[in-house]
Amino acid sequence: MIRTLADTQYLAFDWGQRWHDFWHDDIGVWILTRGVRIALLVVGALLASRLINWTARRVTRRIDAEYQESDQLVRTESAKHRQAVASVISWVSIALLMVVVLVEITDILAVPIGSLVAPAAVLGAALGFGAQKLVQDLLSGFFIITERQYGFGDLVQLSMIGAPADSMGTVEEVTLRVTKLRTAEGEMFTVPNGNIVRSLNLSKDWARAVVDIPVPTSVDLNRVNELLHEVCQSAMLDEGLSALLLDEPQLMGVESIELDTVNLRMVARTLPGKQFEVGRRLRIKVVAALARGGIATPHEMTPKVVGTMAPAAATSPSSQTRAD
Repeated sequence: MIRTLADTQYLAFDWGQRWHDFWHDDIGVWILTRGVRIALLVVGALLASRLINWTARRVTRRIDAEYQESDQLVRTESAKHRQAVASVISWVSIALLMVVVLVEITDILAVPIGSLVAPAAVLGAALGFGAQKLVQDLLSGFFIITERQYGFGDLVQLSMIGAPADSMGTVEEVTLRVTKLRTAEGEMFTVPNGNIVRSLNLSKDWARAVVDIPVPTSVDLNRVNELLHEVCQSAMLDEGLSALLLDEPQLMGVESIELDTVNLRMVARTLPGKQFEVGRRLRIKVVAALARGGIATPHEMTPKVVGTMAPAAATSPSSQTRAD
């Protein structure tokens, strides 16, 4: 079949006319007047949320960089709080942005607000019954952050409703809804804020290392006290240990008396979160000092049982035969 020039012009005019009629029809007019605005709002909201997340990550990286570049051994309380607040602000900003976009879309679609009152009341009642836990999590997270109970990098122990044991770890993220903890084994706990009934912050402002030292009741306690006082003084001369201490360790004296041992206690104020490391180093120094002073530990005074044999078994021929 051979098309003539007139047929080609007619087809082109037909498609052009259809295209023109489409954009001047109701659907085309709706796309140009309302659809484009809705699309721009959605795209703008997505870009704005990405920008908010990028800004929050940049702020947290800058706080981390300030800590890494400084000579501080631990993060300050203000830095922990700023990092937690940056995370919360980004989350709240995105939520508000989505609400504003939804309101603008309903306005573009000319949805009457009055007709939404009754459905909104029903939806609000349903959320009131079904989303109580979510509201509780959000309120708990709000008070955790505003009261500065803990922040990013804190070592905390959380007691939760219905949990068989407490959760202990380093705070890696705090939002209005959840708290994320990293345990010493590398596991991640995600704890809803509404489940937390008690929080124990082990790295708030300062910490205390407690070292209990058992010695036999037969030793000279005056000599032991002299050795332990030397340990307290030498701790401040140790460059690595003194950097973690806020003041010189103190010997508290006899903490308890048992049947064959006397427990002495030594305490030291440390930088937040460094009490465990300081306790380990002090124990090494205490053991070395007691060994140099000739003070035997209760374990060393206990006789070791090498082997036992009943006298009858040693002299019985039948036993000897069985042994052979």
